[in-house]
Amino acid sequence: MNDDELLKKLEGIKLPLHVGIIIDGNRRWAKKHILNAFNGHEKGFDILKKIIKFTFKTGIKFLSIYCLSMENLKRKEGEVKHLLKLLKKGLKELREDKTLKEDEVKINIIGRTHLLSEELQEEIRQTQELTKDYDKLTLNLCIAYDGQDEIVDAVKTMINKGLTSNDLNRETIKKHLYTKDSPELDLIIRTGMKDGARISGFLVWDASYAEFIFRDKYWPEYTNEMLIQDLIEYSRRNRRRGK
Repeated sequence: MNDDELLKKLEGIKLPLHVGIIIDGNRRWAKKHILNAFNGHEKGFDILKKIIKFTFKTGIKFLSIYCLSMENLKRKEGEVKHLLKLLKKGLKELREDKTLKEDEVKINIIGRTHLLSEELQEEIRQTQELTKDYDKLTLNLCIAYDGQDEIVDAVKTMINKGLTSNDLNRETIKKHLYTKDSPELDLIIRTGMKDGARISGFLVWDASYAEFIFRDKYWPEYTNEMLIQDLIEYSRRNRRRGK
C-alpha cells in the first residue's frame, strides 16, 4: 500500500497534535539478523528519516523523537562514537532536506547538548539557526536527554532568574522546559518493548496525560503502515483526563 492510500485511512479521524516516539531495538534487530550494532543503528537512522517525513504528511504538527538518552552515552566508547557520527550526518541531512524546507519544519535539539563535542554542537547550532523562523511544523530531537534532568535544569534557570515560590506554577515551569514552545504530548509510541512497558524518562513533564502505544517490533521494523495503525488506535481512545 502506497503512502497516499495509507493517508486516506486517516480521513475523518481526530489526530493528536503532538506525537512522541521512543526509538528502541536497533541493536536487538541487528543481533536478530546476525549483524553488528553499528548496522542496526544505521538501519534505524534510515527508518527515522522516512518516519519523520511521513508523520508530517499525516497532519501531525509536533513530533518529538527520543534519539539519544544520557544513559545511551554510557555505552561502549566505539558505539557511542558511531551514534554521534550518525547524529552529525543526520543533522546535516535534515538541514538539506528539500521536503522539510518546503514544509517549514522548525528543528529543535533538546537535552544537555553542552556535554557533546564542539563539532557536534556546531552542527546543532547550524540546524537550529537555519530553521528558527519556521513555524508551521516542529521537530524536537532529544539528544543527551533525560526527563528528570530537564526539570532540574528548568528549576536551576528559575532560581538563577530570582523567581520565588510565589512565582511558581505549572505555566511557569513549562516556560522554562526545553519544550517550552511545544504543547504537551498526546501520544507516545515506543518500539522494541518485548519485556515491559516504560518510557525511560522521555519528556516526563509533557507525558502526564499522554496515551501510550507499546510495540514489540524493533525500531528498524517500524513502518508507515504501523504509524497509521497507531494513529487510528489513538483516535479510538477515550481521553477523559480524570473527568
